[in-house]
Amino acid sequence: MIATRTTSLTFKEAETVAEYELIHRLNHETFVEEIPQHEVRPDGRLVDRFHGENTYFIALDGETLAGMIAVRGARPFSLDRKLDDLDGYLPPHGKLCEFRLLSVRREYRTGRVLIGLMARSYRHCAERGYDLGVISGTVGQAKLYAHLGFVPFGPLVGTAGAPFQPMYLSLSRAETHAKPFLRHDPTAGRRASGAGAGASSPADRVSAARQDGPPLSFMPGPVAIAPEVRAALVDGPVHHRDPAFIGTLDRVRTRLLAMTGAEGVAVMPGSGTLANDAIAAQLAASGGRGVILANGEFGDRLVDHAARAGLAFTMVSVPWGCAFDRATVERALADLSGPRAWCWATHCETSTGVLNDLAWLRSISTALGVRLCLDCMSSLGTVPVDLGGVTFASATAGKGLGTYAGLAFVFHDGSVEPTPRAPRSLDLGPYLAGDGVPFTVPSPLVVALDRALGWHQDNDVLTRTARLGTRLRMGLEAIGLAIVAPPGVASPAVTTIALPPHLPSEAVAAGLRGAGYVANHQSGYLRQRNWLQLCLMGDIGERDVDGVLATLGTVVTEPGRWTSSAEGAPAG
Repeated sequence: MIATRTTSLTFKEAETVAEYELIHRLNHETFVEEIPQHEVRPDGRLVDRFHGENTYFIALDGETLAGMIAVRGARPFSLDRKLDDLDGYLPPHGKLCEFRLLSVRREYRTGRVLIGLMARSYRHCAERGYDLGVISGTVGQAKLYAHLGFVPFGPLVGTAGAPFQPMYLSLSRAETHAKPFLRHDPTAGRRASGAGAGASSPADRVSAARQDGPPLSFMPGPVAIAPEVRAALVDGPVHHRDPAFIGTLDRVRTRLLAMTGAEGVAVMPGSGTLANDAIAAQLAASGGRGVILANGEFGDRLVDHAARAGLAFTMVSVPWGCAFDRATVERALADLSGPRAWCWATHCETSTGVLNDLAWLRSISTALGVRLCLDCMSSLGTVPVDLGGVTFASATAGKGLGTYAGLAFVFHDGSVEPTPRAPRSLDLGPYLAGDGVPFTVPSPLVVALDRALGWHQDNDVLTRTARLGTRLRMGLEAIGLAIVAPPGVASPAVTTIALPPHLPSEAVAAGLRGAGYVANHQSGYLRQRNWLQLCLMGDIGERDVDGVLATLGTVVTEPGRWTSSAEGAPAG
């Protein structure tokens, strides 16, 4: 779990003898003891050969130097000595500088110090007219440098024991590429006096708060709805037997089947809970024993659905936030007997953001002759969902498809059983007969869904969600917030944050709402764990993600602003 320090950091330009002494000692710790670039000095001090020309920016925690970086504009640079024709590797530029001696003490490597140092250096470069900077980056941190906008060039330099990758950073690239990181600037609003005080860089001019409109939902429902989808509710309702309505519903079903590869789908008035109850009724009617996989709140709810329906099953569970072990699941399914055996699992476990592996679940189930059933509530519309070979799958309109709640879907492979003993609302049989509209279906919700499916396709929402999910995750990690789902199994659309004890989820959510963003925190399972969720469902864009990240960045630096006021919003 990522640690978050609560102490107050000061970011400033170094200017005293005592501060320079701290710099020399951290320089020795980093580039002699940790990275064997220089010989050991008996006094534990390493004075940089360009010390007199460096401008140092430092992060202080009391009397402890948490991190430092130097900026230098006088040539020759250190890279001039290591590469022939340095300028030949660089893009066209005006005024060039060099970043040197970037170092963060081990116990402060949560992202906060690095962001503050880079933001302070970024402003310095803008003030001095530098439009391109070069650095010798530690090879092991190449990915982090890339997230900040640095571009590698040329061969490695240094030694076998201490290799470095030459990189450059353009001011324009930093403004666009690294904005979600640099806008979490811990120095904002608390800048030390001296060079650059009161200056405003392009990144500083972007406000974290939404300037207009209602609060934007980062909930797993209700979601942010595009204007063309909202407009569907302006038109009056039509009868559910009207030919025009039947035509719209047929188009909706065709689009849903094309999106998933399923054989059929029932569009039902109701919530996702209704869809899961309908699946449970199908399993009860066909008989057979099953296995339920549970690794979060909604896997546990499948257990409840099954128990209420009187199903015979065993449960395979793993801790929340963990993925299932394939061999364990395979053994559990192999123990089932009979032709009607089944397995039921969530595809995306909404409580934690873990995306369970549909490909191998299907592979195992198919090989063993087990019918696979899925809860796809938070995966449909957010990640590719291939329901080929899946017996039943439930989903809902009001999440990843970006429209209103009130319509539920049960996808099926055609093997629907009559369920005369089940409540009429759970019987899928009538949905397969005639026009597929056995009961009243609210026509405005169907029209809104039709428009949402068109909007989803026209805007390539799956690709956008994947990109924004990466942007959100990297931004959260950069400001030191812990994410429950490991990166290899995380949904891009559901990010659950495990907040530290000194940051109550209720206060953080209230602060976000004050800035115009609605986060998920009120469910009991979230409150119990002090978890907060940010979901990318519906009409959310890059600027919205950056705004949430910029707002959350203040949590790490000034938690008192979030917890001291009566409503939990930042105090002015």
